[in-house]
Amino acid sequence: MDPVLQSLFSGLPNLVLQFAAAAAIYCAGIAAYKRLTPYHELDLIRSGNVATAIVLAGALIGLALPIGATLARSLSVLDILVWGAVASVLQAAAFGLASLLLRELPARVERGDIAAALVAAAVQLSVGIVNAGAMSG
Repeated sequence: MDPVLQSLFSGLPNLVLQFAAAAAIYCAGIAAYKRLTPYHELDLIRSGNVATAIVLAGALIGLALPIGATLARSLSVLDILVWGAVASVLQAAAFGLASLLLRELPARVERGDIAAALVAAAVQLSVGIVNAGAMSG
């Protein structure tokens, strides 16, 4: 058998398992994040609230970065789940930090305050980038 195909068939089950674990912890992290915010992101986005979309995009990308780094360095599925959970907690802390920096952040986002949303998203992305770097070793 061709070495490339042999490598594909031997590595594919592990890839699927790791991807599923990463997707599960990512979805759980986003669900937890959405519970922390006092507003309903998808409803606000559907009604055209750009500020909410910016903050949610920051959270989505900010969480994906360290989970991706974890995938690159993971030794097992448990590794992915544990470090993905750590990344989720740090992203929640990033939203908390942004809320401390910007008074009444949730209300401002609900009102569509783009300036506040950009700073909140930048905090989330910054935490995600630093977290990814720390996790990748």
